Amino acid sequence: MFDFLVSSLTVAGIYALMALGLNLQAGYARLLNFGHIVFAGIGAYATGIFIREGWGAFPGAVTGMLLAMALGWGIARLGRELGADYWAIVTLAIAEIVRTVANNETWLTEGAQGIGNLPSLFDNLGRPYNSLAFLAFTLVAVLLAALFCRRLGKGRLGRALRVMREQPNLAACMGYDLTGLKSRALVSAAAITALGGSLYAHYMSFVGPDYMMASETFLLWTMVMIGGLGNTAGVLVGVILVQGAYTLVPFARQFFGFGSDMAASLRLGLIGVILLTCLLWRTEGLLPERIRKVSS
Repeated sequence: MFDFLVSSLTVAGIYALMALGLNLQAGYARLLNFGHIVFAGIGAYATGIFIREGWGAFPGAVTGMLLAMALGWGIARLGRELGADYWAIVTLAIAEIVRTVANNETWLTEGAQGIGNLPSLFDNLGRPYNSLAFLAFTLVAVLLAALFCRRLGKGRLGRALRVMREQPNLAACMGYDLTGLKSRALVSAAAITALGGSLYAHYMSFVGPDYMMASETFLLWTMVMIGGLGNTAGVLVGVILVQGAYTLVPFARQFFGFGSDMAASLRLGLIGVILLTCLLWRTEGLLPERIRKVSS
């Protein structure tokens, strides 16, 4: 039971990093990135490749973050003239291209078999201290990322992103570089998400193309929408609720005695019920974004 709880909290922390990265784009700038998981995949693969070649875990994580940031900058430049719907399609297509490359370039990524036998960050501590140390490290990373996102949202960049989100023509008339704003939002989001992907590779001791499935992006979207777009605390609440639902399913399976297929369906159904309830009851999420109003 103790190991199960530590594992659930660790996975929740890793997904929290990815969800915070998505919120920087979708919440503050309303950039509909349907390929967001590709940033996590790049971070995971860079970590796996560097460890396999004996170059070290830390350089791999840094390289993954830099590569993800470069891709984010490129996406912003590529889609600078696109509307929200076309932007979403382009990001989904780019993620699928990267996943296809990872699935076929066996010389670099080991193809569909992926890269395995990756060490955890604290294997030398022994059980259960290694898992507790990894959990503590992940939670510290989440705390720092949340503080960064909160500070960014309340700063000049956050206000500029909100103006661009609500009134792009007004933002352009005010002298804002819209492409530059999109680039900064995507680059920041990519760095945080790639860090989450790197931690996920360490925790699972494996990285493969399935890490970049579109379903993973939509799971992150569910977390963000349940919690509240544009609200850092809301995103964390959404992550906790979704991960909590995932955690309850194994207990329900043991109690009712149904099979693994039924458990998978129940898990998806439970997440769907939570999402629909939030959308019908609180359309802006459990903790909606608070816009500061200037009194006249």
